[in-house]
Amino acid sequence: MVDPRMVKFLAENTVFVDQSGEWPVLQLQGLAATGVLGWIIPRQYGGSDVSQLQMLQGYDDLATACMTTTFILTQRNGACQRIAASQNDELKELLLPDLAVGKTFATVGISHLTTSRQHIRTPAIQATIDGDEIVLNGAIPWVTGAAFAQTIVTGGTCEDGRQVLVALPTGLPGVQVQPASRLMALNASHTATVVVDQVRLPKTFLIAGPVESVMTRGFGSGTGSVTTSVLALGLSRRIEEYLRDQARIRLDLSVVVERLSIELAHLSGDLYAVALKSQDELPTSFAADIRQRANSLVMRITQAALGVSKGAGFVQGHPVELAVREAMFFQVWSCPQPVVLSVLEELSFRRDFT
Repeated sequence: MVDPRMVKFLAENTVFVDQSGEWPVLQLQGLAATGVLGWIIPRQYGGSDVSQLQMLQGYDDLATACMTTTFILTQRNGACQRIAASQNDELKELLLPDLAVGKTFATVGISHLTTSRQHIRTPAIQATIDGDEIVLNGAIPWVTGAAFAQTIVTGGTCEDGRQVLVALPTGLPGVQVQPASRLMALNASHTATVVVDQVRLPKTFLIAGPVESVMTRGFGSGTGSVTTSVLALGLSRRIEEYLRDQARIRLDLSVVVERLSIELAHLSGDLYAVALKSQDELPTSFAADIRQRANSLVMRITQAALGVSKGAGFVQGHPVELAVREAMFFQVWSCPQPVVLSVLEELSFRRDFT
């Protein structure tokens, strides 16, 4: 699915990407050259339109090699997926061919419509329909690669509560990319807030709406989807390999490593079941259950690796130190409330000593 040479290149440079914080230009160019950027785009627009199973396997391989590059890819693919799912043929013809070959870069800014800032009464982005234009005001949080994007798929809420989903050109007057946030990990993703101040957007850039709860209307994978979980799976595989290498020279680790490997294998089997069944065959709790298990495993397996690596793994630049920080990201990335509550329950559990 993914060119092994590409996977090797990503793995060899993942620590450098993290340490430098530089936007991974060569990595993204490599994904374009090996056809990865066409995965999510229909063939008629120059893509390859791969299956769900192939997509998940590809993300798995890439996340095992470099979490930062793979995360950026998911945000770019999330934008492409929503554009491709639109009924706006003019917009698809305008954007998708260049996106398929990496001539342009798109990203998403939709967390304010799903998990982020839902406790705040005033919408993060207020939308007004003014004739043939949509006027946007507010701040879009958590936009990965904002400074490098030509298009941000984002949305806003109208006064009557309905929402719109749009492909926002970053060159429009009033679009202001703020300095990237300093994160615990994945700084090279250059995730930032984007301010929109009286931005007037022609309706030709409308993906969907205005409708209520636009993010539940089938325009791409939703919050807590298995895409997020498969990246946690890939990171867990990377650390499982490290632990197995250590167990070959330290026999006392064999039992612990085997337990984690068995859990990883079961999680992998269950996750890939989603690609072999229609959505109608799956219980509604499937994605959340997989996400809870993936979060739990990636946290525990990286902590186990830190214990095994001892002081060396606590030094910046060590692969285990990097993996520990990357694992923390899954506690906040696209993490719906049921998953948060599950994490809190696991962290707060203690034995009854009475």
